[in-house]
Amino acid sequence: MNNRIYLYILVMAAVTYLIRVLPLTLIRREIKNPFIRSFLYYVPYVTLSVMTFPAILTATEHIWSGAAALLTAAVLAYKEKSLFQVSIAACTVVFIMELFM
Repeated sequence: MNNRIYLYILVMAAVTYLIRVLPLTLIRREIKNPFIRSFLYYVPYVTLSVMTFPAILTATEHIWSGAAALLTAAVLAYKEKSLFQVSIAACTVVFIMELFM
């Protein structure tokens, strides 16, 4: 086994640890800047979107069925339908499109 892999694991562990510890040690008081507060508020949503979006398009056999389901889900979510209705509609769109492709 290559001994450099241990170096890679050590660097990865150090970077992961520093990312989690530095904010706790450097920022001791409440953040009052509205721009930074709003930025930090939306970070989890953006991260989830960035991880989910490619999976939506590549989870099906054809990219077009994933794109159609994404569009359907976005329209229904914009119209404030329930999560159950949105997911059932998106799955139905994928199923129908995959039948004809």
